[in-house]
Amino acid sequence: MLEDGLLPDIPRGRIEAAFAAAPGNELASGKFASPESSSALVANGFGWFLERPDQLPCFVDALKSDWQVRDLRLEAEMRFPWSGGRHPWLDVALELPGHLIGIESKRYEPFRSRKAPSISDAYFRDVWGEDMTRYGAVLQALRNEELSYDTLDAAQLVKHAYGLRTVLHREERETGTRRDGWLIYLYAEPSAWPDGRPVNPYRIAQHREEVAEFTDRVSGDEITFHAMTWRELLTSWEANGPQSLSRHALGLSKSFGL
Repeated sequence: MLEDGLLPDIPRGRIEAAFAAAPGNELASGKFASPESSSALVANGFGWFLERPDQLPCFVDALKSDWQVRDLRLEAEMRFPWSGGRHPWLDVALELPGHLIGIESKRYEPFRSRKAPSISDAYFRDVWGEDMTRYGAVLQALRNEELSYDTLDAAQLVKHAYGLRTVLHREERETGTRRDGWLIYLYAEPSAWPDGRPVNPYRIAQHREEVAEFTDRVSGDEITFHAMTWRELLTSWEANGPQSLSRHALGLSKSFGL
């Protein structure tokens, strides 16, 4: 990997523009170039497709019939149905004819210590509809401390699902066209920290269990939740993409210890 955190075949200018427009100050602060950076993994992984979104192979079998990627964005804002406050930013957004797919990626975050989530009254407004009640129940249980996750940021995932739902309903009102929404949780399972310390295998197993539990809780709601590992994603790229993509997947795997 280069010192600035980008591999040689990544469109540097487009990456810089995407992150400059997003909150977090990832580039200027130096976070992006950190050896633990999750943003760098996403930028290198999906940045390869910014100028060729149609070459992104399908990696979710249930979406195969609609898999025609018309646009791919990094750092995509999904605005809630109100103007003020903070709105969710997804790592990647994929535009398909009948679907909007949001991707939230994690690398080392699940294996660090976490604070209790901050959940404001705004998220309990009656604006999400009857088909988002399972996500809402998770958020309410987190707020009431009836439910907790040690490794999974479930509150963030609910907020992302709300953002996707808002964008899709706004689009339907404006165009009369209805697309479905998917939230994909893409996570790495590193065996060691960059300094060589092993990642606790118990935390890795616990994270998998919490992902499965969350998936069951929100199954059936309007925004479909799907989880997969980076290793699974790269395997699908190697199997279904051109040779150039296989080389990219191999370089990504070596550079980020996947």
